[in-house]
Amino acid sequence: MRLFFGGIASDPRIEALVNEVIGRVADKWTMIILDVLAEHDVMRFTQLAKTVSGISQKMLTKTLREMEREGLVIRTVYPAVPPKGEYHLTDLGLGLGAAFCGVWVWAEQSLDTIEQARITYDERISAEN
Repeated sequence: MRLFFGGIASDPRIEALVNEVIGRVADKWTMIILDVLAEHDVMRFTQLAKTVSGISQKMLTKTLREMEREGLVIRTVYPAVPPKGEYHLTDLGLGLGAAFCGVWVWAEQSLDTIEQARITYDERISAEN
């Protein structure tokens, strides 16, 4: 990352945090859940499970717990039978989602170039074989 920030040596704690955040963002479920919660504001677990296509209950639970630990979401539990839990993004979660928007814009702008690079690569590899 230093290459993109002028080669300035950073605080090792910040570097460690950036590495952790990249690990979190690299997890596709976190970004999908961030996007869904940003769109719907507050959601129950069952609503999230229905909205986030392809995620298992176990993975949704694990991801939400990790996001809660990182301060990205808040889980509010209401006493009811069965227990009612709701999730919403914190300011930190909203900020991460906003930062990820840059990646989304880059992907939209680069789609044709990336697809052409893949075609060129695949053609070269198949010609070599």
